[in-house]
Amino acid sequence: MAQVKVYLASGHFERVTILQGVVVEVFNDCVHGHVELDPLCVAIIDTPQFQRLRHIKQLGGSYYVFPGASHNRFEHSIGVCFLAGQLIETLKSKQPELNITDREVLCVKIAGLCHDLGHGPFSHLFDRFLHQAAPHLRSHKNIDRPAEEIDGGSDDSTFFYEIVANKKNGVDVDKWDYFARDCHHLGITNNFDHTRVLKFARVIEVDGRKHICFRDKEERSIYNMFYTRTVLHQRAYQHVVCHAVEIMLTDALLKANDHLMIYGKEESRPLKMSECMDDMEAFSQLTDHVYHLILHGSPKNGLREAADILRRLERRELYRCISHTRPRSCPAVVRVEEISKRVVELSQGTVAPEDFKISVVKFDYGMCEKNPVDSVLFYKKKEPEKAVSRGTEEPISLLLPSTFCEFILRFFWKKSDASSEHGRLAFEAWLQEDGSWQKSES
Repeated sequence: MAQVKVYLASGHFERVTILQGVVVEVFNDCVHGHVELDPLCVAIIDTPQFQRLRHIKQLGGSYYVFPGASHNRFEHSIGVCFLAGQLIETLKSKQPELNITDREVLCVKIAGLCHDLGHGPFSHLFDRFLHQAAPHLRSHKNIDRPAEEIDGGSDDSTFFYEIVANKKNGVDVDKWDYFARDCHHLGITNNFDHTRVLKFARVIEVDGRKHICFRDKEERSIYNMFYTRTVLHQRAYQHVVCHAVEIMLTDALLKANDHLMIYGKEESRPLKMSECMDDMEAFSQLTDHVYHLILHGSPKNGLREAADILRRLERRELYRCISHTRPRSCPAVVRVEEISKRVVELSQGTVAPEDFKISVVKFDYGMCEKNPVDSVLFYKKKEPEKAVSRGTEEPISLLLPSTFCEFILRFFWKKSDASSEHGRLAFEAWLQEDGSWQKSES
């Protein structure tokens, strides 16, 4: 007999009895079903730092367009922990020669569990806020990581670094969970079955380093994975209305940054939101709750402009995308600041920089213009110890994309009055002058 603790949505444990085994913790997940977690993982979950993830929406501003997208980083992190465990346990079971230890299995699970602890309010939206509010962080804080972390450790442990976040080709359990979870909550069909691909994973040594490879017959499944990523970006993550909402939320955070103070370990020195990365006590307080701190903050604290943007959002008075265009060929760099400056000049005084926002949207399969499947290693049924790259063989289908990257330039008008025509004409004048972009699509 053994005790099982089932974690309920209410936040409490329910004890049930099973016939054999050991004490485990079971979470009832809407995507993966009953998920067993190691007691150490549960100990990490039961900390304020991890519980903070309950209050950070997985999809940021998408919730304002898709009512079902209310899920958060908390449940996603648990899902990634579970899938990381499934993958490493599968490799350990099928390939005992790898000598994967129980300690290594646990470390991989913890890596999956903790991979999103660094997210700020509204998830990736906060990253874009920081790029504008604290641009120095992009260079000053970009300290070179140890070579072992970048290269994937020693030759025998390279494959461990391909489980949670695979920098080599993008096939990892982080994506497997958020594809399934986001599709579930968005009401979008998920055409990728991670449970099947997982069963055909194995580790093979290539040029002295060990990598995770998949059966060659799963190439189509891998393509479906990357295609699902593109569909989610097109239909949800970068949906034009979601895009408008996220620009508004970013503007609100930027206008509130100098006025909304967070107290960290030094109570005598309040911090801006953009300064909290250097103080973990302060950073731990940053969740989606800043929305309400801004909305209901005192106008005397300088939050009026930021709060006005959020009130517009609640009244559905959104920024409008009044024009968009595509490049005639895939550009190496799109210099939005230079374009915006030129649009103001061409408007001849009728448009101010604060009236509009030009934003670049990129849809790809995860590796810009490259076919990511070319970087995935496969093996054949009769040669399970030999890794092959499908990029050197005939394509699996003639129906594959001819290009794997698409750019869209969107012109958002921020003002709620009828002056948008001035902005549209100035933007079209720039398009005609530049010549490298197609005619605008209003």
